[in-house]
Amino acid sequence: MGFVSLGCPKALVDSERILTRLRAEGYEVAASYGKADLVIVNTCGFIDAAVDESLDAIGEALAENGKVIVTGCLGAQPQKILDRHPQVLKITGPQRYEEVVASVHQYLPPKHEPFLDLIPAQGVKLTPRHYAYLKISEGCNHRCSFCIIPSMRGDLVSRPIGEVMREAELLVRAGVKEILVVSQDTSAYGVDLKYAPQIWRDIERRTRFYDLAAALGELGVWIRLHYVYPYPHVDEVVGLMSDGRVLPYLDIPFQHASARILRLMKRPAAAVNTLERIAAWRRVAPDITIRSTFIVGFPGETDADFAELLDWLRVAQLDRVGCFEYSAVEGAAANGLRQAEVPSAVKQERRARFMELAAEISAQRLAQKIGRIMQVLVDRVEGDFAVARSSSDAPEIDGTVRIRGGGKLGVGAMPAVQITAAGAYDLEAKLQP
Repeated sequence: MGFVSLGCPKALVDSERILTRLRAEGYEVAASYGKADLVIVNTCGFIDAAVDESLDAIGEALAENGKVIVTGCLGAQPQKILDRHPQVLKITGPQRYEEVVASVHQYLPPKHEPFLDLIPAQGVKLTPRHYAYLKISEGCNHRCSFCIIPSMRGDLVSRPIGEVMREAELLVRAGVKEILVVSQDTSAYGVDLKYAPQIWRDIERRTRFYDLAAALGELGVWIRLHYVYPYPHVDEVVGLMSDGRVLPYLDIPFQHASARILRLMKRPAAAVNTLERIAAWRRVAPDITIRSTFIVGFPGETDADFAELLDWLRVAQLDRVGCFEYSAVEGAAANGLRQAEVPSAVKQERRARFMELAAEISAQRLAQKIGRIMQVLVDRVEGDFAVARSSSDAPEIDGTVRIRGGGKLGVGAMPAVQITAAGAYDLEAKLQP
């Protein structure tokens, strides 16, 4: 069985769940199309570029293998797939694990009965052994005008806190040293369950963002929080960061700074004074790293709106920033806005200016770390260098710390290093004696 996993970390967790189930039934994962009897493609359908990538991946799998099952977010729009690739065997939507497994049974029946000891207790993971993603909920209650995730994945469905903590414990027992918490809206965790309590480690815990973060903080590993909205109760979790119980890192998709554009986007917390919140968080946890993503060129965005965004960024001094040019997504409410479209050339120019400013800010903030001693987590070794990450760096999306003389460190090692140099996004370091 071949497997192609596309999209965000939440989709990666879906892939892990499918693979865990199939491996438990005795299916092997092939390293190439030619060695596979069948290929599963877990797709992304969030923006046009992701749709194109998914359709290309399906086409490649069909050309190289011929037997393809499609799942994931793009599977919620089956006609779009069938128009391009009518020969696919089966199409299922996101989170349809049982349907995917049933489809595999149909086209590639298992050769023997399942043996649960064929897989480790924590399940099959597609990440390196030393870090793992922990998905705490599915879906989203927001209706941002540029997004179609709720139409694909539905409203918020939180996992009970006891279930989440049991999975987290299994990960730690398996050697995971960093848990990255993901969802569509991490700070809304438990709203749908009315914060129902459960017992974990003989203590009653509510199915709630703060309680979950506090419980995870008892596991003795790095806990990194992604996809957090700036609701007031986030302040409580920043206190946990100050105490060293979770990493001082918040991934918050602000998306813009103009109140007018945020209203057009129908963003939650659009009326919140985010600059005041950021300043308050830094007073509580001075070492906090704040990462965010932004959209430029949203319908109706004027030069004044964009200038306001740049001014906001200069004051906010965010540590890690990503920026996307707005791309219309089929089915998104933003398509019906009676606002002027921003020309493609203007979008490109605004993104370039935004990222230039973001790089300047990042370089200035990283330069302040020269001379500091910090603990890092090694991801890989390249010759005499170890490539690691600090508490400020999530895998694949943030910077790295290159450790000179770290060639003998093992992947997953967590040495103390001294920062010796800084660039726009990355740091250099030497091992502490």
